[in-house]
Amino acid sequence: MKAKSGLTRFSNCYILRDGNIIKEDLWIRNGKIVNPEQVFYVEQEEADITVNSEDSLIVPGFIDIQINGGWGVDFSYDSENVEEGVKKVSKQLLAHGVTSFCPTMVTSEKDKYYKILPKIQKRQGGEHGATVLGVHLEGPFISLAKKGAHKDEYILNPEKGLESIKEVYGSLDNVILVTIAPELPGALDAIRGLSNMGIKVALGHSSASLAQGEEGIKKGANLITHLFNAMLPFHHRDPGLVGLLASKTDRQVYYGIISDGIHTHPAALRIACRTNQEGLILVSDAVAAQGLPDGAYRIGPQAVNVNEGRAYVAGTKTLCGSTTALDQSIKTFKEATECSLEYAIEAATLHPAKALGIDDRKGKLNFGFDADFVILHPKSLNVLSTWIAGECVYRSS
Repeated sequence: MKAKSGLTRFSNCYILRDGNIIKEDLWIRNGKIVNPEQVFYVEQEEADITVNSEDSLIVPGFIDIQINGGWGVDFSYDSENVEEGVKKVSKQLLAHGVTSFCPTMVTSEKDKYYKILPKIQKRQGGEHGATVLGVHLEGPFISLAKKGAHKDEYILNPEKGLESIKEVYGSLDNVILVTIAPELPGALDAIRGLSNMGIKVALGHSSASLAQGEEGIKKGANLITHLFNAMLPFHHRDPGLVGLLASKTDRQVYYGIISDGIHTHPAALRIACRTNQEGLILVSDAVAAQGLPDGAYRIGPQAVNVNEGRAYVAGTKTLCGSTTALDQSIKTFKEATECSLEYAIEAATLHPAKALGIDDRKGKLNFGFDADFVILHPKSLNVLSTWIAGECVYRSS
């Protein structure tokens, strides 16, 4: 009796590969995408399982690098049961095609970082939920003038550079990304120090000029946090951080953008993607109200009211994150910009993988890559099933 090959073949499908949607089978084994030519001609193996995809579209798993919570969970506030909260959100994200994410903490009091950060550990995804890539720390090293929904009494300057960062956060073992305003005293030293540790740095919640932003990029930052929001508006004599999209920097500048139909006007989405196509990353910036009805919630130390799907700091008209999941953001973005489907998908897959430096294994359906993918309805783009390491972790009813 012939031994099992461990191969699964997805037939009758369209797949997104190298920027094009093509009619081609997808082969997976041991959690990775494999080359069928190697299987046929060298190994002379056949698939143990063949899945008829019925002309569905298979794309890489979505990667959300900025998400504050969802389904009643706020990553910055629920310090006593944060592990359970992360598990709950990571499980719910599977229905939205998200296979990897960065739980995001907003500006908080110092003891919250010491309580919460050690508990949000990097973790491989599976049936239990999406992969936790590492924490995104958004604040407290931000501009008071551009605080947005962040609580001003906890906002700090990183005056001693990396030392200030470590004093406030404690261990950085579980951190993948930090948002900093580059104009603050000590910020450039902090950016250089974090970059040398292999932690990515985003510029945001900032009053920085273009020159100050460029200095931040030179020191190692490669991202902008939620473009257009909580930064100086574009001005033709000093375009501020927005100007980094067309700046002559040595490295690609990536930028998160919220495409929920509320935070960013369709024309602003079009300007961004036409100015710097490769850098655009769709982020949900979702809060605890994601997946739940209007009502009272939290984002870190702030109370939040959600009305008609819009999240505001309680008692104000200050927006404080989104209630829209990443799969819907892709649809909204495609409709607003009239971009190709391939580009809209890559803005939530390949681009975030590149920005985080994990595009050697995630963000593509290339041979040898992790078999993290989503099967979508070819017309509605609704999520039919979600797969992590070649295992089905969600299937729509």
